[in-house]
Amino acid sequence: MEKRIGFLSFGHWQPIPGSQVRSGRDALVQSIELAEAAEELGVDGAYVRVHHFARQLASPFPLLAAMAARTSRIELGTGVIDMRYENPLYMAEEAAAADLISGGRLQLGISRGSPETALRGSEAFGYVPAPDGSDADLARQKAGLFLAAISGAPMADADPRMTGGAAGKLAIQPQSPGLADRIWWGAGTRATGEWAAQQSMNLMSSTLLSEDTGVPFDELQAEQIARFRAAWDEAGHPRQPRVSVSRSVVPLVSDEDRAYFGSERSSQDQVGLLEGVRSRFGRSYAAEPDELAEQLAKDAAVREADTLLITVPNMLGVEYNARLLENVVRYVAPAIGWVHPDQRG
Repeated sequence: MEKRIGFLSFGHWQPIPGSQVRSGRDALVQSIELAEAAEELGVDGAYVRVHHFARQLASPFPLLAAMAARTSRIELGTGVIDMRYENPLYMAEEAAAADLISGGRLQLGISRGSPETALRGSEAFGYVPAPDGSDADLARQKAGLFLAAISGAPMADADPRMTGGAAGKLAIQPQSPGLADRIWWGAGTRATGEWAAQQSMNLMSSTLLSEDTGVPFDELQAEQIARFRAAWDEAGHPRQPRVSVSRSVVPLVSDEDRAYFGSERSSQDQVGLLEGVRSRFGRSYAAEPDELAEQLAKDAAVREADTLLITVPNMLGVEYNARLLENVVRYVAPAIGWVHPDQRG
């Protein structure tokens, strides 16, 4: 299995002491600059988190298109877009346009979303679940419509007055061939992972799982991945799926690294209640390079996934995060089977 490494940025900005990202413009421009730096290092992917009503990245497609225009090789993705907020057909147009600009490099993670600052935020956007439905039902229904639209399914009746008398159905335009194979579902449970496989979506295993069986987080994720792959095989899809996991990974190389993250070196899984559900959160990894490489190599889910997304502390700025990624690819990534793109067969 070819291993890939990417970064995942939440795009925080705050005008506070120590922040290198003080405005929305800073967050956007620095995301583009970090994608450029990551590509030069050989990193495989640049991913952004999407949140609404918060000082974080919220509108991914202008950003992804700008990142695409300034890079040539690196994958560009989201982790994840909350489908409750989306107009599926407009999103299909935006996604296809951004994918065409990128030359087919988009890897879009979508899902039901995560807990947020706004109370019923998607309702403020005009999207309300059916009386007998849930937020999850709304997100899945919209995801299905989005997938159909980017796959070229007809979405509207033609108006013969505008088509020279021709009747029939119209698909959204533009279309970007292959985009439908590069959609990932952000799954927070084992059952949701199986559902994603049935829908022919890749698996983006969540940074937290909204269930707890008592086993370590990485083992629970590994079980989710195994069940996803079994469901994929059972569905008989013709292509091979991809799977990603996210980790906070900081090699402690400099005094600056140790000052910021040295106290995290003994972090363990966390278990708590999230929206009334007992959930398990993964640990952070911060250690000297050799120790860190050994720890990651033992992570069951990292071993099973083909893509590892490194969550970056984006408010420390582009220069710091580029050094962090350089240290990851130099000291840590080879331990999990990653090979620089220039050396792949």
